[in-house]
Amino acid sequence: MRYYIIAPAYNEEAFIQLTLDSLVNQTVLPSKLIIVNDNSTDKTAEIVSSYAQKHPWIQLANKTSENIHLPGSKVIQAFQKGFETLDENYDLIVKIDSDLIFPTNYFETIIKHFQSDERIGMVGGFCYIEKNGNWILENLTDKDHIRGALKAYRAATFKQIGGLKPAMGWDTVDELLCKYYNWKVVTDESLHVKHLKPTGANYNKTARYKQGEAFYTLGYGFFITAIASAKLAMMKKKPLLFLDYIQGFWKAKTSKKPMLVNPEQAKFIRNYRLQKMKEKLF
Repeated sequence: MRYYIIAPAYNEEAFIQLTLDSLVNQTVLPSKLIIVNDNSTDKTAEIVSSYAQKHPWIQLANKTSENIHLPGSKVIQAFQKGFETLDENYDLIVKIDSDLIFPTNYFETIIKHFQSDERIGMVGGFCYIEKNGNWILENLTDKDHIRGALKAYRAATFKQIGGLKPAMGWDTVDELLCKYYNWKVVTDESLHVKHLKPTGANYNKTARYKQGEAFYTLGYGFFITAIASAKLAMMKKKPLLFLDYIQGFWKAKTSKKPMLVNPEQAKFIRNYRLQKMKEKLF
């Protein structure tokens, strides 16, 4: 299976060489790797260019944008810039962050999953962060969720869900729409990926309301948003974030922010979320 990777990058000179080394050493190489340099002010572009000279399948794309790091929109706009440079001669499309170290068999294993069942639409491993000299699971989500840092999609699935949405919640709505269209989402706990920069490390203060806004645009409704907000705030060990998330939800609702899903999809999502909650309770 041919796979293309798109990796948005903003000021990643400290990490991107490690990411590129881990991709160059894969047992099954990508057919194309597009690194989208999103207005970096460091040596990110120079490092990528040096790899592109040695490996013809690596390409650098440059994008100009604001330096405000808001979750969702900026990274997916950069992803889209890279996607526009590609042809359609791929079986899998992959979005990764530029601060990851992949095990050498990562993409070989991902491909095997897709080949095992034609209804598998998305596959991913797990992110680990360094803490006190040990690599531990970056435990921000359920084990059946693929982190936004390392998403792999079947081409047909990617097209059916409408690609990636440039808004916070993009890495949740993609999976929910997968399930809506009856595709399977697979996570592989044997694939440990080193995440060199913890999630959200660069978010500014305005980003804290974005999570609640995302819950609204996903069609969660207030009840599910309240439960999801409490859970996420506790997982992040910052209980007061709950208030920020709820405030973000009401801001989005009162301003009638555009939804990421249509009414039928929103109804499916609410039912799906409620079912998952019942399974955990009982």
